[in-house]
Amino acid sequence: MAIDVEEVATGASPNSARVIHVTVNGVTHRSKVDARLLLVHYLRERLRLTGTHIGCDTAHCGACTVLVDGIPAKSCNLLAVMVDGRSVQTVEGLEAGGKLHPVQEGFTKEHGLQCGYCTPGMMMASVALLAKNPNPTEDEIRRGISGNLCRCTGYVNIVKAIQYAGKKMQEAPKGGA
Repeated sequence: MAIDVEEVATGASPNSARVIHVTVNGVTHRSKVDARLLLVHYLRERLRLTGTHIGCDTAHCGACTVLVDGIPAKSCNLLAVMVDGRSVQTVEGLEAGGKLHPVQEGFTKEHGLQCGYCTPGMMMASVALLAKNPNPTEDEIRRGISGNLCRCTGYVNIVKAIQYAGKKMQEAPKGGA
């Protein structure tokens, strides 16, 4: 097989492009992506969903946390091709019909953020935690967000924000529409 000069110059291999079908925040996308493209870059650069932050690029900080089929995942550690056929939710997908998600409301009302850099990932980890455990203890909350680092707060208000959201989510079905 002959070597293409352009492939050598760009580092691309002839089979590096893949077509993926992924549902992001309820919208299905069909995209041709390089097989090496990270999910965080696909979300931010291709779909222009910049709420997912790039922090450490090593899956240590959690700023890039999204939900893949409802499970928290660090998008800087996943290739876009790995979510082919799956559902991804980002922080932009939390708000519905102009109404904040209870987690977003909790972070606002309980001052669960300072600089805000960790907030999107922290919120996504919180949504997953509350889906599994709607009434977590403080220790369970701290364990549930332990993969997400915040360098500004002592986590006290973040814990309060998650507790607020859990209570609000439990009240929602009782209040009706």
